[in-house]
Amino acid sequence: MSGMRKIGSVGTLVVRGRACLARSATGTYLQPEVCPLSSEGLGNAWSRVTSSSVGGRRYSETCGVHEIQIHHLQGENSGIAAVLMSRPHARNSLGNVFVKQLEEAVEDLRQDKSVRVVLFKSQVKGVFCAGADLKERAEMNNTEVGHFVHKLRSLMSKIAFLPMPTIAAIDGYALGGGLELALACDLRVAASSAKMGLIEVTRGLLPGAGGSQRLPRVVGIGMAKELIFTGRQIDGEQAMSIGLVNNAVTQNNLEDAAYQKALDLAKEILPQGPVAVRMAKQAMNKGGYFIWNGN
Repeated sequence: MSGMRKIGSVGTLVVRGRACLARSATGTYLQPEVCPLSSEGLGNAWSRVTSSSVGGRRYSETCGVHEIQIHHLQGENSGIAAVLMSRPHARNSLGNVFVKQLEEAVEDLRQDKSVRVVLFKSQVKGVFCAGADLKERAEMNNTEVGHFVHKLRSLMSKIAFLPMPTIAAIDGYALGGGLELALACDLRVAASSAKMGLIEVTRGLLPGAGGSQRLPRVVGIGMAKELIFTGRQIDGEQAMSIGLVNNAVTQNNLEDAAYQKALDLAKEILPQGPVAVRMAKQAMNKGGYFIWNGN
C-alpha cells in the first residue's frame, strides 16, 4: 500500500488527497493517492483556470497503470469534476483496464454529493475515444466477448444515470464505443474538426454498448439508421446540424476547444439549484425511458 506522493503544482493549482480503490492479487484495498500536477500532465488547458485548484484521484488495475483520473476543480469552479482519459498508446480504446478504472470512477462520482457537473475529457491529443480495443477482443473467446460487451453496456448505463449533468468534450475522434460513451453523456460539445461515427458495421460488428438505442433518441430513427448502416464518420459541424452535439467550436492551438466550451457550459449549470437540476435530469431520463419503451 503506497503512501502520499509529492505534489507538483501549476500556478495556483493544488491537489487534494483522496483514498482510492486498487486491485492486487490478494484483493481490494484502499490506497491513498494523489495525482501529480505538472505542465506535462495537465498542459496549458488547465492554466486558464488560475484561480482554481484541482483535487485528483487515480484508479489502478495494476501497479503503474493509470488510464483514468478524476480532477475536482476548486475556487469559483468548485462542483465541477473532470474525468480525464489517458491511454495514449491505444488512443483511449476501451480495454479491460480502461473500462474497469472508468467504472470505478463513475461509481465514485455517483456517491460524491459535492460534484454538480461532470466533464469527460481526453488527455490524448486528437482523440476522444477510438472505441473497443480490437486487439484485446481478438484474444477473447466467444464467452469472454459476451461478458465484456455486457460490461461495456452496463458502464454506459451507469454513466447515463449519474445523478448530475454530464458533458462529453470531443476534441478528436469518437468512434464506435467512443461515440457510445459520448452518447451516454447528457450533453456533447465537439471541435468542428472532430470525427464521430458508429463504425462497427465496417468491421463486421454492430454497436453493442447502447449506441443503437441512444443514437436514434438523439438524432431520430431515420438519421440514426443511415449513420449506422453506412458506418459513416461525420465532423463536428455536421454533428451539430443533426443534433448529435450541442455545440461545435473551431479547434484551437492547444487542441482543447471542445473542453473549454464544455467548461463554459458547466459554469452555466453550476449556479442553478442543484436539487432541481438533478431532479430535472431524473424526470427526463425516466420519461424518455418509458416513452421509448411504449409505456
